[in-house]
Amino acid sequence: MRIAVLDDYQDVALRSAPWSELGEGSEVVRFTGHLAGPDELAERLRDFDAVVVMRERTPISAELLDRLPNLRLVTTMGMANASIDLDAAARNGVTVCGTRRGTAATAELAWALVMAVARDIPANDRDVRAGLWQQRLGIDLEGATLGLVGLGKLGTRMAEYARVFGMEVIAWSPHLTPERAAAGGAEQVSKGELFRRSDIASIHLRLSDSTRGLVGRRELDLLGAEGRLVNTSRGPIVDEAELVAALGEGRIAAAALDVYDTEPLPAGSPLRDAPNLILSPHIGFVTQRALRLGYTQMLEDIQAFQAGHPINVLA
Repeated sequence: MRIAVLDDYQDVALRSAPWSELGEGSEVVRFTGHLAGPDELAERLRDFDAVVVMRERTPISAELLDRLPNLRLVTTMGMANASIDLDAAARNGVTVCGTRRGTAATAELAWALVMAVARDIPANDRDVRAGLWQQRLGIDLEGATLGLVGLGKLGTRMAEYARVFGMEVIAWSPHLTPERAAAGGAEQVSKGELFRRSDIASIHLRLSDSTRGLVGRRELDLLGAEGRLVNTSRGPIVDEAELVAALGEGRIAAAALDVYDTEPLPAGSPLRDAPNLILSPHIGFVTQRALRLGYTQMLEDIQAFQAGHPINVLA
């Protein structure tokens, strides 16, 4: 079995799992460079039986799947991946498997960005290196309001962190109930009220047709000139053009992003020049332990598939 490991940006995949357990007859080839075009991807993957994808770095589209007759298995980190066309995979006889065990890495990164955006940490670092001293005023977390757009596993963990810091926690999602909000340590509010009341709003929803562009001009205006936004979920949930405009016009105080419409972030992206914006290269899940756990589980997916008993199959 020939196995392609895609988008291994940091060249860590081969030492993050015991690939030698696959035994003789299996070959694992890792690619550190990112390819976005379907023609280049189809050429790269045409001789592989299995593809290992890290989250949503490379879309496995219907067009691509239709051009890979040798492909039998795709494994992905997590039990959901919006960039894999599951219908097209089924039509082409390709099994898609995920991973169930994770870490708190994404929530921890989200909380780091909450603290960074509250106290302007990157800008203060730049000031000190430039010979400047105490140029900025941050905000206290204690007594402030954290608005969680989404209160699933990650949102609930964020609520736990916020309570330790003495914050008030409010939450909204399309199907959230008062009972579920209370169980997660938050007060249920409407979407508009969340952005109006939040000192910091943090996004923890999956990307779907209903959440694409969820945060736009109206929500940013409600957040207001003292409000801050953190997004570690998926880039297209926030309207990038509206965010750039809001920052440039001072309609919100600051923002921190770990995710983008296009990744890696293009050289000409207006986000690079937006003021009061912290940029992080989609590292929410990128820690030593998280990658070891993810790649090891994807290896287990391959082994189970080879044995004729696929596990963690995505429907």
